Amino acid sequence: MRAFTSVTRAARLTPIVKRTVPYYTPVSTARFGKFQSLRLYSEDANGKKETEAKPDENESNAEDKKVKDLEDQLAAKTKEAAELKDRLLRSVADFRNLQEVTKKDVEKAKNFALQKFAKDLLESIDNFGHALGAFKEEDLEKSKEINDLYTGVKMTRDVFEKTLRKHGIERLDPVGETFDPNKHEATFELAQPDKEPGTVFHVQQFGYTLNDRVIRPAKVGVVKGE
Repeated sequence: MRAFTSVTRAARLTPIVKRTVPYYTPVSTARFGKFQSLRLYSEDANGKKETEAKPDENESNAEDKKVKDLEDQLAAKTKEAAELKDRLLRSVADFRNLQEVTKKDVEKAKNFALQKFAKDLLESIDNFGHALGAFKEEDLEKSKEINDLYTGVKMTRDVFEKTLRKHGIERLDPVGETFDPNKHEATFELAQPDKEPGTVFHVQQFGYTLNDRVIRPAKVGVVKGE
């Protein structure tokens, strides 16, 4: 009984030692050669080879194409922006030119709006001149009434011409000036030994300008040359 118990205790106390065997299979050098190269791939369940991870060339080409497309779009937008800027500058220049032309047209219309009306008034001024020319100097000296009438007509003409000058209407009296076809209308020529040929020596009808524009040339007599 005691011997059985001792054996049992010894069995319990004795550790069970397991012998482990390396889990590998020797490779025959005769079958695969003396040196074995390292396998860089594995086979899946279907026996297909899985290659080692490399950069995706297709993805790189796609990125290059995308970059090129963006560069092309940028170049196109830059060209379009330059064209729009040029069109804007031209539009601004045209608008400013239009403003200047419109301003000049408005100024001309304002300055010469009285042209037709002024031409109608010139006949009245001419009549004042004809009336004053009808008075004789000896009659003015003899009669006070005639002298007063002459003075009244002359004052009325002067006031009338002063009003016209306020609105830019000036009288042309070119006696002694060189004949100018833009301002004068020659009605006759006469030789004058003491005067230079081509000069105005007589005014048959006064001319008038409106803001430096001739609205009626002066009718004059010109010295005839030899």
